[in-house]
Amino acid sequence: MNTLAVSILLPFRNAAKTLDTAVASIRAQTFTDWELLLIDDGSRDESSSIARHHASEDRRIRVLCQDPLGIVEALRLGSREARGRYLARMDADDVSLPSRLQQQYLRMEDEPCLGMIGTQVRMAGPRIGSGRKRYETWMNALCSHEAIIRELFVECPIAHPAFMMRRTAFDEAGGYQDRGWAEDYDLVMRLWLAGVRFANVGHVLLEWREQPGRLSMRDPRYSPERFRDLKRRYLECSYMRGPMSRTFIQWGAGEVGKLWLREWTTPVPAAVVDINPRKIGRRIHGITVISPDELPPPGHAFTVIAVGAPGARDEIRDWMTPRGYIELEDYLFIA
Repeated sequence: MNTLAVSILLPFRNAAKTLDTAVASIRAQTFTDWELLLIDDGSRDESSSIARHHASEDRRIRVLCQDPLGIVEALRLGSREARGRYLARMDADDVSLPSRLQQQYLRMEDEPCLGMIGTQVRMAGPRIGSGRKRYETWMNALCSHEAIIRELFVECPIAHPAFMMRRTAFDEAGGYQDRGWAEDYDLVMRLWLAGVRFANVGHVLLEWREQPGRLSMRDPRYSPERFRDLKRRYLECSYMRGPMSRTFIQWGAGEVGKLWLREWTTPVPAAVVDINPRKIGRRIHGITVISPDELPPPGHAFTVIAVGAPGARDEIRDWMTPRGYIELEDYLFIA
């Protein structure tokens, strides 16, 4: 029986420089009905001692240990041991603001339809460039379920270290799995397929800190190629199945679009839309380029739109809407 409200899963390996601050931010939460599971994934530095020190001072903290098997196995171990009705995530190099857990918990309690909630984030660290700041701005604009679903195939719309999940929904979706790509994004996709509703608290409640050795920056599972593999997998079992299995067209033959065109196997686009008149009529990676005006009428094709130029998505929405095309029914943005 789950008697606690929230179990926080915090896996770590060789995180001595940041772990103390991360754990301290959980201990400083205004919400107190939690347990913190510190999962040591084969550390060889002082982070194990730091974790045990916190556990000796706070009975709500437990330390679990495993050989260096990786983050997915660490999260699976933590979720098996967790006793909370909700599962939350935290990384060893991030900081949760004091009211994070309280605000997430109250939203989940007030809205039983929600299965997962994140928060707005503030990125910090020496490697934060313009690209990461754009990602922060994009993610922080996605607070409602509808906004999150609309952008689901662009990037993961909820920051992994800000997750809070209803335990029942997590278990029914199969929990964390290692499929060779980002485990958090994969879980979000499976929750979505199961009909789970999402939200982000509309306040910054997590400092998402970039470190030179952060896993997402060096592990091939988080490469752009593997993200596209993940998105193709879930496109094929959602929008490209059943009533959506009409003619499939891609919009975008620029830098982003060509990456997708090169990698489609089955199915492949019947055509690719581009606005550059010099491309229209040509074939790119074996696919004929057509103009926007040559798109089949609404209800006769499903279009995935792979464009990366700033403002391009809004311009395409402005073109599609008055012509009767409905987002998520006739077209979807990918990246």
